[in-house]
Amino acid sequence: MTIPGARAAVEWLAAAAPDPRACRWEWERNPLGVALLPAGRHWDVLILPGRLGQATLDVLTAILATPGPVLADFGDARLGFFVPPGTAAHWLGTGVRGAGRGTWIVVPYPGRATGGVRWLVLPDGRGTLTDPAVLELAMHEAAATVRGAAAAEPAAERGGRNP
Repeated sequence: MTIPGARAAVEWLAAAAPDPRACRWEWERNPLGVALLPAGRHWDVLILPGRLGQATLDVLTAILATPGPVLADFGDARLGFFVPPGTAAHWLGTGVRGAGRGTWIVVPYPGRATGGVRWLVLPDGRGTLTDPAVLELAMHEAAATVRGAAAAEPAAERGGRNP
């Protein structure tokens, strides 16, 4: 099955690799359907914990026609938001990890099922990234939602802990 825009996404992502042809070769031959790509060249990635990341993505998709690419790891324990290069070096936020210059991330082949990492928002192939200021505002709104939901959980669902 071919997902519309997957080919443009492949080309855009592969352009970040030191050797785009080797990147495409890796995607084709890696049984997990993933390749390592360097962050910091065409994009950085801000990595949020799963609950906060999903709530942030919900806010972003409600306010933006097209957010930047978003990855989820196995089990959705963490979500990675693609932002402009240099963002990770200047980001300050508890619980948020940044992947910028000098780091590499696992990137699945766009449009194919993989054994772990998957796209929640596929790259559009034009280089659309999430604006860090908009992401920060979405995170604040999402944090309030997550905190409110956690406070509303019965103590038994939290393992008997008090808030």
